[in-house]
Amino acid sequence: MNVTETKSEGLSREFRVSIPKGELAAKLNEKISEMQPKVNLKGFRPGKVPAAHIRKMYGKSIMADIVNDVVQETSDKALAEKSLRPASRPSIKLDGDQEKLINGEADLDYSMALEVMPEFEPTDVTAISLERMIAEVPEDEINDALKRLADNNKSYETKEGKAENGDAVVIDFVGSIDGEKFDGGAAEGHTLVIGSNRFIPGFEEQLIGAAAGEDVNVNVTFPEEYQVDTLKGKPALFEVKVHEVKGPKDVEINDEFAKTLGLESLESLKEAIKGQISGELGFATRQQVKRVLLDALDERHAFDLPPLMVKAEFEQIWSQFTAEKNAGNLSEEDKGKTDEELRAEYQKIAERRVRLGLVLAEIGRRAEVQITNEELVRALRQEASRYPGQEKQVIEFYTKNQNAMAQLRAPIYEEKVVDYILEKATVTDKTVTREELMKEIGDE
Repeated sequence: MNVTETKSEGLSREFRVSIPKGELAAKLNEKISEMQPKVNLKGFRPGKVPAAHIRKMYGKSIMADIVNDVVQETSDKALAEKSLRPASRPSIKLDGDQEKLINGEADLDYSMALEVMPEFEPTDVTAISLERMIAEVPEDEINDALKRLADNNKSYETKEGKAENGDAVVIDFVGSIDGEKFDGGAAEGHTLVIGSNRFIPGFEEQLIGAAAGEDVNVNVTFPEEYQVDTLKGKPALFEVKVHEVKGPKDVEINDEFAKTLGLESLESLKEAIKGQISGELGFATRQQVKRVLLDALDERHAFDLPPLMVKAEFEQIWSQFTAEKNAGNLSEEDKGKTDEELRAEYQKIAERRVRLGLVLAEIGRRAEVQITNEELVRALRQEASRYPGQEKQVIEFYTKNQNAMAQLRAPIYEEKVVDYILEKATVTDKTVTREELMKEIGDE
């Protein structure tokens, strides 16, 4: 194998690789020798087909496979010999007469172009100082959560008189448009809490003042964004029969209430609520300190970025932006900007992401950060659980798809490297309110 470097500009490299036809011929002979005892052709005893006949019948297809294998093997070897780490898959182009190559009449010549990983010295992570915001769980937030639980689990008892906002009514109803009933527009014995906003806007309010045994005609218009196309924006009449009116019964927040939720006491319920809120605040703290850390790393590093990596990252960001734009979900700030302005902003974001990805990867490589098989299996099961009934197919897809598995590994690796840096850096905790913490990550 002869390797000649033809270009070295920035992170771009190009090589010309040549393998003599004699080496290819030797590999072809070796492959035919391996096949010969197994070949079974009409007119020959099993395993006794002459090598020349195998060459005549299958030589071209065997040589094509050999060329593919040799290109992969020699390109990897060339990069290893020059101690190059590709930033993207090398682009390989076969040169010369391909017909002669397959017929064994020409050397294998190909050109290889690639971008290499930039060489840089990562910052000393022990010199990084960060402030981590920690929000404690205030007692009034636990009490508010208890009240919401009680409101959501309140019971109702039959009452005399007319229905009021917040009451529950037991009703039958039949809906029609222009006198024609429609699918899904009828029910019997349905319990509806007035003010719950579970029905079409305007429906529940028209039941205020109704009493048990009364019939009520409810006139509403289906919203334009209604999920059933044939009903969007259509005026409808619902004939409602009120069977029963029930008033809400206040729930006492005590040990008995806690037991209805599967807990032993009110104190254990409070602890469970506190744990849940602490988990939410802990996640927010993680977001905040990670953002501060990434800002610090970004400030400390400046080096050339592989253009193809930046391009791929930008295209992914722009694709997400386009989808949001088409769905009408752009922020007011972005709505006032031109595509040219937005492209410039997202280009900078793409560059930041690539730069930080390379920095984290290099720090992790030098620190020998590893992902355990248990961590990967746990992540794979978690991903599969997002698709109930298809777990087996999801796991099979990932195990057979290296790119998909790499996407699963990437966030795990990133979080482990972040953990490593936080252990080495100087981190000072600062107690803040929930509002201060949420404002900090909200800005992000």
